[in-house]
Amino acid sequence: MAINDADKTGFMSAIKGLDRSKGLDLILHSPGGDMAATESLVDYLRAMFDTDICAFVPQLAMSGGTMIACACKEIWMGKESSLGPIDPQMGSLPATAIIEEFERAAEEIKADPTRAFVWQPILSKLQPSAITQCEDTIQWGREASTRWLQTGMLAHASNPQAAAAQVVENLMSRNLNRAHGRHLNAETATSYGLVIKMLEEDQALQEAVLTLHHAAIFTLEATGAYKIIENHEAVAYVQMIRQIAIAQ
Repeated sequence: MAINDADKTGFMSAIKGLDRSKGLDLILHSPGGDMAATESLVDYLRAMFDTDICAFVPQLAMSGGTMIACACKEIWMGKESSLGPIDPQMGSLPATAIIEEFERAAEEIKADPTRAFVWQPILSKLQPSAITQCEDTIQWGREASTRWLQTGMLAHASNPQAAAAQVVENLMSRNLNRAHGRHLNAETATSYGLVIKMLEEDQALQEAVLTLHHAAIFTLEATGAYKIIENHEAVAYVQMIRQIAIAQ
């Protein structure tokens, strides 16, 4: 289930009463979600634990899930784990692709005005201020992710700002990733500049993380639950599918 504003309530419930001086180990399994909710959630976690947060990705943390992982001091992945590109989406379309196509149309029409007849059906579907909204959303995601990396995971790099900017450029690049849903394995994530540790290096840790992950997935598949936020003391925030009985 996508990240949304209700998730902060879940995290507040799970974190209440915990010893925050011990930091936070965050096991993530998420397809991503709303940018505003993602930023708000990271701001809350940073307020509670500063940058003492480790992300564990047993299977996948895509889009907004990757952004949350980037706000942590390190990311633990397995050979089967995936992160994803963080290029913003406008509905179902990549914001970068919308801008690139608009610029391509402008160039083609400038070179050959008759091309306007070809592009008109496509351009007419753009809403007023669509390009500006795309640019603003891209810049918003870039600034937030760069800030989190610069102050957390890459704080000890020789040039944290440059290192963070390069990671974000790689994660946002449509030319590099080709699709928003592309699955980036640990090797690729490392090549992009992220601090990745392998679960296979610690068999006991891998077993514990995967056991918890499989238990959560089984619960989601076998019950009406579609989102679980839970701590190690079994304090849980669970969202359930509402079932309505209709009399025949």
